[in-house]
Amino acid sequence: MTKTNHDADVAFIQALAELLRANDLTELQVKRDYGEDDSLNVRVSRKMEQQPVAQMFSAASAPTPTNAPAAAAPAPAAAASEDPADHPGAVSSPMVGTVYMQAEPGAAPFISVGTQVAEGDTLLIVEAMKTMNHIPAPRAGTIKRIIVEDGAAVEYGTPLVILE
Repeated sequence: MTKTNHDADVAFIQALAELLRANDLTELQVKRDYGEDDSLNVRVSRKMEQQPVAQMFSAASAPTPTNAPAAAAPAPAAAASEDPADHPGAVSSPMVGTVYMQAEPGAAPFISVGTQVAEGDTLLIVEAMKTMNHIPAPRAGTIKRIIVEDGAAVEYGTPLVILE
């Protein structure tokens, strides 16, 4: 690839960043070919905060007491501190993709709550760009909680399971 300075590249990258923001996307990748040995590969991404969504669901699902004592007010803060991503045994997604709990449709899932796993055992699969990526257990332990559902879309860093 020849290192040619294209004045339009800066404007092109800024337009991609604006497209990312305007369409509420998390990642965009483009390859622009200028000639046989001259191209531009651009990947624009941004980190999305997931915590406000989790707080919104926990606050919406909790019933509002009508005659509860004032001491009950800290309960939503305690629920927010139980974020699975903060758990020391959380295994997070190393990539953006779709989660599959079994090797193929109709097969038994790799794990379930209470399953004992050894370091390196496959916990689940994250499909990214038609590639099936086996997510290994980082250490031996017991599956305490499965946070994602089969077929769910995940972002980089999304907690998948709790392994203790």
